[in-house]
Amino acid sequence: MPGETPMNCEDVRIRLLDYQRGRLTLPAQAEVRTHLNGCADCTRADAVEQELTSVLEHRLPQHPASLALRRRLAAEWPASATERSWWSRWNVNDHLRVLSSQHPLDIESGGLHQVKPWFEGRLDFAPVVPFEGDADFPLKGGAVGYFRDRKAAVFVYARRLHPISLLVFRADGLAWPVRDLTRIGPVETHATAERGFNVIMWRRGELGYALVSDVDARELGRLAARMTASP
Repeated sequence: MPGETPMNCEDVRIRLLDYQRGRLTLPAQAEVRTHLNGCADCTRADAVEQELTSVLEHRLPQHPASLALRRRLAAEWPASATERSWWSRWNVNDHLRVLSSQHPLDIESGGLHQVKPWFEGRLDFAPVVPFEGDADFPLKGGAVGYFRDRKAAVFVYARRLHPISLLVFRADGLAWPVRDLTRIGPVETHATAERGFNVIMWRRGELGYALVSDVDARELGRLAARMTASP
């Protein structure tokens, strides 16, 4: 509409999935298309989003959400869709990048004492992860990934046959969720779901954390409690 500020890159990227699926209004659809025509970075992000959707829908096993979860999400969607979509979608995308890679782990786990030092020189920060893994949630290894515009350390745990990604990244410059927070141990966390995956996020000091998996939300909460129990 006249007088409105054109969409910037962040405005466009949180709408890419809705754009690809034709869920935007016609004016918004046209504005995203115009931005993509003139922005190489967002065009690449659009291609990545399409590929990740293809991976999820055609190459990875499906774990549909329960009826109760679908109803709850449908009831909450109008009020907080943009905020929840922004956070969970990018976390899920990075989880899928690890799962769909031909070599998903850059380093196989010999224990946290081996995995953490491997990141030295590969990141511009030192990831702090106090949980070494145990019989319930063994640490499988690690990889370098991305959270939006920044590199992230990805620690891959497992629960039975389900992989669980822990993304650790610099939190500076990110607008964190402030609603629907749940305290787990000493930290406030934000839990959500996207595309059949559960996501739990929190911040400690200068670092952000995101747990992503298709395990049950309660199981993921148990792991988050172990992650946040130690300083």
